[in-house]
Amino acid sequence: MEESFYAEHVKIYPAAVTGTYRRIKWTILALWLGFYFLLPFVRWHRGEGLPDQAVLLDLPGRRFYFFFIEIWPQEVYYFTGLLIIAAFTLFLMTAVAGRVWCGYLCPQTVWTDLFLGVERLIEGDRRERIQLDEGPTTVDKALRKTAKWLAWLVIGVCTGGAWVLYFADAPTLIGEVFTGRAGFVAYLWIGILTLTTYAFAGYMREQMCIYACPWPRIQAALTDEWALNVSYRTDRGEPRARFKEAARRRERGEPAGDCVDCYKCVAVCPTGTDIRLGSQLSCIQCGLCIDACDETMTKLGRETRLIAYDTTLNMERRAHGLPAIFKPIRPRTLLYAALIAITASIMLVTFVRRGFEGVNILHDRNPLYVVNSDGSVRNGYTVRLLNRAGQPRTFELSVEGTPPGTRIEAVGITESRDGRPVIAVGADRTREIRVAVVAPPDSLHATSTDVVFRIVDVADRTTAAAKDFFKAP
Repeated sequence: MEESFYAEHVKIYPAAVTGTYRRIKWTILALWLGFYFLLPFVRWHRGEGLPDQAVLLDLPGRRFYFFFIEIWPQEVYYFTGLLIIAAFTLFLMTAVAGRVWCGYLCPQTVWTDLFLGVERLIEGDRRERIQLDEGPTTVDKALRKTAKWLAWLVIGVCTGGAWVLYFADAPTLIGEVFTGRAGFVAYLWIGILTLTTYAFAGYMREQMCIYACPWPRIQAALTDEWALNVSYRTDRGEPRARFKEAARRRERGEPAGDCVDCYKCVAVCPTGTDIRLGSQLSCIQCGLCIDACDETMTKLGRETRLIAYDTTLNMERRAHGLPAIFKPIRPRTLLYAALIAITASIMLVTFVRRGFEGVNILHDRNPLYVVNSDGSVRNGYTVRLLNRAGQPRTFELSVEGTPPGTRIEAVGITESRDGRPVIAVGADRTREIRVAVVAPPDSLHATSTDVVFRIVDVADRTTAAAKDFFKAP
């Protein structure tokens, strides 16, 4: 008999549950989806000629707008900083409460919860869905399945549609999409995200969390015995027995735990995990099993939190009759918090000190310099001036570090002040010009001299500079 290396997929039918953690998840789902779908329609006035969408990744204009923040392509390091902060925040969350990101905030979890909610609304709870799938094909079954698939498809289209709205003016793009006037790329991405949302949240569900996502394998290295994880308290729950059997055991003076083997914790789990078997890779720490177990314990008149957010250290302490202790603040979490604060502070200082002007220099490479017939030495440069402001500006260009008598020649620029070319740059634009720096004969005493190109706004005197070199024989 040929042996398979892969476990056969078993469809999971999570049951509905109410309780503290289910309410938290519904609240986060509403906030997450509201933020995702509504944010493109928030307006933010930036001035004449600039987009008024609060959050916009303007690829044609090569800008990213986030309310009052405007990021240029040259400032991509801000995105690097945000990714670093996001990584350390994830590490901190893991050190404090395990896979809390997976259980509450991950888009896969949020959209799966939404798809499951629609499925329950149309097909019923766990028992009804199992009976529907195992029963014969009927008109009622066909109608319910079709209605569910159509509802999922609508959610998928809305998900893909909302995503592309972050790349263009939302109201305008919606009109173009519905009238067939949008670009091919818009329809392509709507189709891709519709397909992935439909597949990941509708069918792959727990398989994405268990097999496709690398995070459960990484987070094991970031947690320790102090981290809170959804845990079955074996010191209180074992040995398991049905309610009446447990009562008889207690009457005989035999040990009996609080767990009555009702399997509700397994029935409500979105990944089908039996938390009573200990910490497992498939557990996303969503806490729904806590709500299910609390419901059973309340009905039986027993203490709740047989399953709870706990630490392995505390379970060992209780087994030895010691009180539970919690230390969310410890060297590991302090380190992550400090790294987050340091990265955020660097970004904040850089952002506050950044100017709305800039200059980039590219020295000619072939040749590096030219000796003119009168003995003077000329170096050629390509100078790019950046104006990040929302209005046109005029800059004076000067070169510092050159010997007396050096002159600056800017191709196509006729206006100058005291030998400094005056260059106009449009609002939120860059301008590239060719510049020649000519030094008089016998004035240079080194083959390479450091120079500084400086631009100064003629109106408010703000300045920006860039270093380069001047080559001579």
